[in-house]
Amino acid sequence: MRINCRARRVCAAIVSIAVLCGVTMISADQKPRATKIAPRRTPAKAKSAPPVTPAPAPRVERAVPFRPGETLSYDISWSTAFMTAGTATLSVRDKRASYGSSAYYIVGEGRPTPGLAKIYSLYYKADTLLDSYTLLPQRGSVYSDENGRKRMKILRFNQESKTAQFEMQTKTLMKKDLVVPVGAQDALSALFVLRAMTLKPGTRISMPVCISDAVFQVTATVGSRENVETGLGTRAAYRITPVVTDANGNPAGRGMALWISDDVQRLPLKLQTELAVGSFNLVLREAK
Repeated sequence: MRINCRARRVCAAIVSIAVLCGVTMISADQKPRATKIAPRRTPAKAKSAPPVTPAPAPRVERAVPFRPGETLSYDISWSTAFMTAGTATLSVRDKRASYGSSAYYIVGEGRPTPGLAKIYSLYYKADTLLDSYTLLPQRGSVYSDENGRKRMKILRFNQESKTAQFEMQTKTLMKKDLVVPVGAQDALSALFVLRAMTLKPGTRISMPVCISDAVFQVTATVGSRENVETGLGTRAAYRITPVVTDANGNPAGRGMALWISDDVQRLPLKLQTELAVGSFNLVLREAK
C-alpha cells in the first residue's frame, strides 16, 4: 500500500496571565522648628524612598480536561476494504519537570493489524512535551518504521524567540533552523490544546502547526452537536471541520473532520479524512 506522503503529513496535523503592578513613589518634605537662640538652618532635603520592585506574578497552570495516566485506544478503518485496518493509542504518560518548566509527556502510537502487517509493516510513534503553563510544545518528535525504513524527526521549540530546530535522523543526520509563528504547535500538541479550548457552534479556531520542517495554518470551524457511535456507546460531540493550508496559502488537505465529546473529558471520539488511497476513519474504542 503506497500512501501519498503529503497527505499522510497533513493527517498528522489534526489542532499568561498578565498582572499589572503599580510602583508607588513615597517622598517627604519636612522643615525643622526654629527658635530665637538657635541660628536658622537650611532644612535638609528628605531622601526619596527607592522604587518598589513588584513581585513577579505567580505562574498558574492552565486548566485541561486530560490528566496523567489517561489512555485512549482507537480502531482504524481504511475505506471499506477492512473492518479494522489498524489500532492507535493516545496516552498522557506523566507530568514532569522539563526545560525549566513543567510539561505533560504525551505519546501517540499507531500500527496495522497483524494480518495487514504481513503485507505492509508500519509503526508510527509521535510524542510531545506540552508546557502545562502555556500549553505550547517544548519538543516534539515522530518516529516511523515502514518496512524496515526507519526515520526519526525532532522539533525543539524556543517559543520566546519564535524559532525551532528541526532534526531528521536516518542513516545520516540533517539539521535545519526554522522561524515559527507565535503560538506554534506540533501535530500532537495541537489536538490536546484543542481539547482544552471552549467549544461552541460557530466558533472558529486558528493555529499554526509545524510538521517536519514546514509550517501549516489550521483553521477549524466548530459545528453543531452530533451523536457519535464509539466503543463507549453513543456520545454527543461537536463536529470540528479543519482547513489546512501551506505557507503559500494553498490547500494541503481535504475531507477532514474531528468529533470532540461535549463533556468534561473533551475526548477525541472520531477522526475522518479523505486520502488519495481512500477514506480513513479513527474511532475511539476504549478510554482509561
